[in-house]
Amino acid sequence: MHWIDPACLPETVGQVSQFLLNPHGELDGLILERKGRPPQQVHFPPHLSKRVARHVAIGDSVRVRGVKPRSADLVVAISLTTKNALEIVDDGPPPPHDPKEHAPASKTKPSDVQGEIVLPLFGPKGELRGALLDDGTSLRMPPHAAAELTAYLTPGVHVQAWGEGIENRFGRTVNVHEIAELVDDETE
Repeated sequence: MHWIDPACLPETVGQVSQFLLNPHGELDGLILERKGRPPQQVHFPPHLSKRVARHVAIGDSVRVRGVKPRSADLVVAISLTTKNALEIVDDGPPPPHDPKEHAPASKTKPSDVQGEIVLPLFGPKGELRGALLDDGTSLRMPPHAAAELTAYLTPGVHVQAWGEGIENRFGRTVNVHEIAELVDDETE
């Protein structure tokens, strides 16, 4: 967002507990742990993926200046300042270039995952886009599908999901095709 001055925006400070991947395997966010507060999702555009990967690591303390959509607990980063005081600013996407550069960083493969939802995940405008599982896997889906599946994407719900997954050194994400709630079968 090249037109916004990051210095005028509120600042969120925390420690990076994990990265979030888009369905192409690029970084497009992270989770911040904050003292005495719930974890905070931070979104940034994929064109910042390489810079963030080069300068930020799990466990690093970062300062984020950004905007918060009205409908979601999310910060859309305009700038991230690393522990070494390097500022990564979203100056907008780079000029159009070779489409091969947008090829996935890793190949997708059929995936079957299950776990407990710990955090809903949102897109940059505050639209529900999926959820984070307790093992760190992010479940991603289009906003219209997520809106219909809100009950499945609520913290504490145990789910099983099927779709196309991608995994690299930064994390794992599954582009969900099907999802079901897991219910304990307690028979006496």
